[in-house]
Amino acid sequence: MQSQCFVELYSFNDLARFVCAFREYPLRVYSHELNGTRIFSSNISLANTFLLFYTPMKKFGRYVSYSAIGGKEHCDVVDSTKNISTYSPIIHFESEISPLKSELEKISDKFHPIRVKDLGSLARLTYDPELPDLTNLALYVVPHNNTWLIGYITSLQMDETFYQFNYMELDSEPNMPFLKYRGDDGKDPEFTYNFEHGYSYLSIIKLKNEHPIFGLKQI
Repeated sequence: MQSQCFVELYSFNDLARFVCAFREYPLRVYSHELNGTRIFSSNISLANTFLLFYTPMKKFGRYVSYSAIGGKEHCDVVDSTKNISTYSPIIHFESEISPLKSELEKISDKFHPIRVKDLGSLARLTYDPELPDLTNLALYVVPHNNTWLIGYITSLQMDETFYQFNYMELDSEPNMPFLKYRGDDGKDPEFTYNFEHGYSYLSIIKLKNEHPIFGLKQI
């Protein structure tokens, strides 16, 4: 059954990072109503589910602006693209964004949780040998049973498409926006605000609450 699924992010910065950071072509952002509140959202299209990550609307504007300079993120809603930043276009809707229903108990694309051993394994999992130029650089941080999980979404293509949430448990809540790693130094990846030459980086996208689509009630 085809449906839509709304997942609230921890902050507007998480949405800006999701749609802009490390993307050659930033994602669209949609402005629309959800349960009487105006929100910004952007989506991932799964096999049978329109998965929308959202946050309350920050302010009215035409673009989400994003940059990360000097160890600090700059995220805003602006009307022009004059400054040096990455910009995601905002489309304002007066109608519902899709005709699909939101039925949590009928999510057909619910992720299967798979535990990985360490952050290094999680970082290396983001490399796809079949699509080496289309790397998905987003890791998702999810609150779960008084702890925090960090994971990466993968899919298995058979007669049907199956989705996995490959995760590990963190010792504490992560408050930095990126994970940096490098294969030639033998060190574990680490969370950071800063960029250094020679490292690869992954965006950290934090959820406000646990959501059923991640399948975490199984663990």
